Amino acid sequence: MSTDYKYQGEELTLFETATNWKNYFASHISSYLTGKVLEVGAGIGGTTLLLNKGKAERWLLLEPDETMQQLLQQKINDKLLPSNCIAVKGTLDSLGKNERFDCIIYIDVLEHIENDADELKNATDLLAQGGYLVVLSPAFQFIFSPFDKAIGHFRRYSRKTLSAIRPASLIREKMIYLDSVGFFASLLNKILLRQSYPVKKQVQLWDKWMIPSSKITDRIFLYSFGKSILAVWKKK
Repeated sequence: MSTDYKYQGEELTLFETATNWKNYFASHISSYLTGKVLEVGAGIGGTTLLLNKGKAERWLLLEPDETMQQLLQQKINDKLLPSNCIAVKGTLDSLGKNERFDCIIYIDVLEHIENDADELKNATDLLAQGGYLVVLSPAFQFIFSPFDKAIGHFRRYSRKTLSAIRPASLIREKMIYLDSVGFFASLLNKILLRQSYPVKKQVQLWDKWMIPSSKITDRIFLYSFGKSILAVWKKK
């Protein structure tokens, strides 16, 4: 990803208030978010605000879009983001070779990166021994929709395709699917609606009603399918 990258989607603002969803996936990864954390593709900081609960020593917000990076910096200056945050414009290549992080997270970011295998390899090089790499991405290529295309997704992932790009020095801690109810909503959009963007009321409906239902059905179906996939790996 180029350091003069310009983000083409508009969904960050649309989904900023999807707090049920963000709290749901946060509950599955919060224990890993300690020490020095690197958030790749931090966007406008909406996810940061929910994930960063002050347990981390340092939280580096890496964002290649200059406008978004400046917005992140302004939020830090205005104390709208926690004081342990640092905003940096760029990609992994912008960081020092001696940087080491206890946790690196990609929250709905990896699918935007064309060379995803190289990205994970480079991220692993920046992990401290025993550190964690966390990836949350949209699941199942067969429901790739006009919405995916509109916001610059190269792909959606399955357990098989995500495992295939795992660097050899990482061991799997967990790999689960989340939002089984949302899976059927995405399938409906793929087959019938074919919307490039959901409207605000649809996002509110999904977050307010579907996510609480998914929290129940995901457990019933043992996290075997869903709209999103969550992977956590640990560096040997």
